[in-house]
Amino acid sequence: MTSSGAWILRADGGSRGNPGPGALGYVLCDASGAEVEARGEYLGSCTNNVAEYRALIAGLAAAARHGVRSLVVRMDSELVVRQMLGQYKVKNQGLKPLHAEARQAVAKLGTVKFESVPRDDNGRADALVNEALDAALGR
Repeated sequence: MTSSGAWILRADGGSRGNPGPGALGYVLCDASGAEVEARGEYLGSCTNNVAEYRALIAGLAAAARHGVRSLVVRMDSELVVRQMLGQYKVKNQGLKPLHAEARQAVAKLGTVKFESVPRDDNGRADALVNEALDAALGR
């Protein structure tokens, strides 16, 4: 639970091979900490960073569908978090359109804060990534 009344979005993405088969996962929880929506989705061949951005964008879209006005995004991708905070430049040409799409999605919400968390603190979203990959790859 957050004292600010903010919802929590935990987003994760991954690829096996980097690039390789990739998937996204996100978990959206309301201000009381109750899980409102969770999804894992196979993306096809992509890099880890593309999968991370796709997870963020999908999670932000879910937050918008639920009318969220205050959101804390927790991801274990330091690169994506720091790029979204403006601390790192987006140099990779393949990530520039995804970064722009994520920024547009953030602009449609109210207050959005980004936090980098340890991988161990993002277990549910990571599990959704792996479930989607295992299902798509027949494992």
